Amino acid sequence: MLLGDAERRMLINIGVSYNRRLHVGKIVNWQYSGEILPVALESDPLTRQVNVATSPVAGTFVTTGEAPMVTCAPFVNNYNFTEEGTTFSGAATFTCSGRRWTIGEAISPVGMQWNFFPRRKTQVFVEGHGGYMYSTQQIPIAQSGSFNFTLDLGAGFEVYRSRNRSIRAEFRYHHISNHGTAQYNPGIDNGLFQITYCFRLGRR
Repeated sequence: MLLGDAERRMLINIGVSYNRRLHVGKIVNWQYSGEILPVALESDPLTRQVNVATSPVAGTFVTTGEAPMVTCAPFVNNYNFTEEGTTFSGAATFTCSGRRWTIGEAISPVGMQWNFFPRRKTQVFVEGHGGYMYSTQQIPIAQSGSFNFTLDLGAGFEVYRSRNRSIRAEFRYHHISNHGTAQYNPGIDNGLFQITYCFRLGRR
């Protein structure tokens, strides 16, 4: 967790990327990198509420499948209020239970990649992207918006099987945030492991 606050979130992305060489030398191969992710799955833990009531009727009431919480640390709400002459009192405990998956799509039109020692068969690289993600419902909590901005920074290695074919393996820090465009903005941080099969079209 670096920039986000929402805990126990998961992210799965499936898509394609486009790279174009901007400059190549003996030390570094500098490339433009853009990505389109038609499948972006985000998962939030759901809320479980255990309400131990003492008034007006004593008993324990359990509710599951409610909207996600920001944090999964147990939270206890002791309540005591009167409404229309009736006193309600007790303690409600909120925890995480179950999981909800939300489908969306994303695009990262702004990105760069730097491959070091480009004449070698195995090359170390670093990269970064910026873009947006649109989901079918608000994530990571209610009233936090369906439109979010994305940022990722990653590093890995690329192994060339031939001049025009390679495989990239990398680890990324990925951040999702609505940047204050909705009522709440807890933000989501994920560590992503990504495998990419690459092939070159044309001379560049």
